[in-house]
Amino acid sequence: MKTTLITGASGGLGVEFAKLFAADGYDLVLVARNQERLQALAKELESTYNVAAHVIATDLSQPNAATMLVEEVRKKNMMIHTLVNNAGFGAFGLFHETPYDQEKQLLQVNITALTDLTKLLLPQMVQRKSGAILNVASTASFQPGPLMAVYYASKAYVMNFSLALSVELKGTGVTVTCLCPGPTKTGFEKNAHMGTSRLFQKRVMDAATVSQIGYRALKSGRPLVVAGKLNAFGAFMTRFIPRIWVARIARQVQVPR
Repeated sequence: MKTTLITGASGGLGVEFAKLFAADGYDLVLVARNQERLQALAKELESTYNVAAHVIATDLSQPNAATMLVEEVRKKNMMIHTLVNNAGFGAFGLFHETPYDQEKQLLQVNITALTDLTKLLLPQMVQRKSGAILNVASTASFQPGPLMAVYYASKAYVMNFSLALSVELKGTGVTVTCLCPGPTKTGFEKNAHMGTSRLFQKRVMDAATVSQIGYRALKSGRPLVVAGKLNAFGAFMTRFIPRIWVARIARQVQVPR
């Protein structure tokens, strides 16, 4: 039986991904900080889908967290077939005023932990000639984002890193898919203090729909998918607008109504 490791599995997209993989018969390694939520989800998945769901409570904002996580997985003699790098968070505000400790943690989770997990687990996938990675980026990947400068830049890294690996891995039996959601009901906006932002006042998708789009793209080996037709159109149109204009537009949609 194949095993999937999902980060950020205690809520939002992570929970929905876990349900989709479990429904397809995958065993799971559920990773997040909140052990109580993970254990409740694991119990639900095991009873509903008759799969094994392992819980590893880990704070990926801490240095070397990914290394310790993979060591724990190997101690349990688990072989990861699919990696879902879903964990991530945002920080809202003017860069010269926002707490830098928070942004360093953002970079650690959104970029460093994602890269570390990929680096540690990918070689075994290539050796087995079987495996898949799903990296959750954002429509923010396609543009600069005033008031969320670090977050937008981190998601641009995720998208470009994923696409590069997708090309590198052609013919190996391993695929990399990048999912770019737009505004989604996951609790992200609350954690990023963006609840009153124009961005989250309309065209907000639900986590179940977005996760299904990402899951289908992963299973078909698609390198990149933007969730939702309007989001895909918006991402496409950024190619034809001067970058500084795109940045100004992004700031306008992020300020409170």
